[in-house]
Amino acid sequence: MRIVFTGGGTGGHFYPIIAVAEAVRDIVKEKKLLEPELYFFGPNIVDERALYDNDIRFIRSRAGKMRRYFSIQNFFDSFKTFFGIITTFVMLYRLYPDVIFSKGGYGAMPTLIAAKYLRIPVVLHDSDAVPGRATMYAAHFAKKIALSYDDAIEHIAVKDRDKIAVTGNPVRREIVNPARDGAHEFLDLERNVPVILVVGGSQGAEAINNVILEALPDLVSRYQVIHQTGTFHFGPITETAKVILDRNERRYRYKAYPYLTTLAMKMAAGAADLVVTRAGSGAIAEAALWGKASIVIPIPESISRDQRSNAFAYAHHGACVVIEQANLTPHLLTAEIDRLFTNPKARLDMAEAASAFARPHAARTLAEALLDIGVSHEA
Repeated sequence: MRIVFTGGGTGGHFYPIIAVAEAVRDIVKEKKLLEPELYFFGPNIVDERALYDNDIRFIRSRAGKMRRYFSIQNFFDSFKTFFGIITTFVMLYRLYPDVIFSKGGYGAMPTLIAAKYLRIPVVLHDSDAVPGRATMYAAHFAKKIALSYDDAIEHIAVKDRDKIAVTGNPVRREIVNPARDGAHEFLDLERNVPVILVVGGSQGAEAINNVILEALPDLVSRYQVIHQTGTFHFGPITETAKVILDRNERRYRYKAYPYLTTLAMKMAAGAADLVVTRAGSGAIAEAALWGKASIVIPIPESISRDQRSNAFAYAHHGACVVIEQANLTPHLLTAEIDRLFTNPKARLDMAEAASAFARPHAARTLAEALLDIGVSHEA
């Protein structure tokens, strides 16, 4: 059996694919099935190690980014996508997999277009409250459509509603369960001082980083801050933090990391009392699985409509507080953090709502669907 995974070139698309691939391997081992051949078609490699660990072969499928705002790059990227469709069609025809799993995003479009004309079965998963264009394009010919939000169902215009299911967002098994034992020692944290985990996505978030820096003197007086800055921002952020906290006797409470490894993320999740995050589907899914109250700061809608709709859909469940980036100031962020820590019941209610929102078996549910379709296609 051959399974092709495809998705846009970000961690939000890539890591759920890894979670599903892990679940495929688990089920194959449990049921003593023949090991499938796994492939990832995409514009770039987000995490080479994750592909290697799961024995997934990378095949480059070039795709131009589809920006929602005006940019001259949209013109040039349309040619990149056109040639990507042609080359992907040839590669997919030669490989001819039994099933394709798409996580959406611009990187999935060449593979989905080729799959349509080659009549290869497709399973879609969309993590956002408002499904993206790749999902909407492929919905009418997909075998199965999996969603993370109930709200997303109304946006899928297909006659066969039975092929739609809300599964939640798949999360890698390594970070599903926070590591509470030893977390304080691993991260060199004080006991009995609340911990705030700030995660702006794998690339960091400049707007969040800047506000955290301005709020640092106030924050470290009452809290410990674990801050994933993003690799690109790490140097300037740490240098600025040194200046800001130079004479502050509690400067050791600020812990900056360019990127939290899997182990460090497990530890940080275990130690955290509150998460401050972007509204990427993966970030929300992780906070929910960890059962953590969160403050969610979506990317502005002019850049990404997905994050704002995700944030408010999650807030509708009572699991987070949303601060829009246009309103984000050091004072407002600090005031919201203080409110949640001076009102433990509100924070506990949010944590319980987050746990209720989580769907820990999403990856396995999707893996079972892929294997079922793959087996029937082989036959």
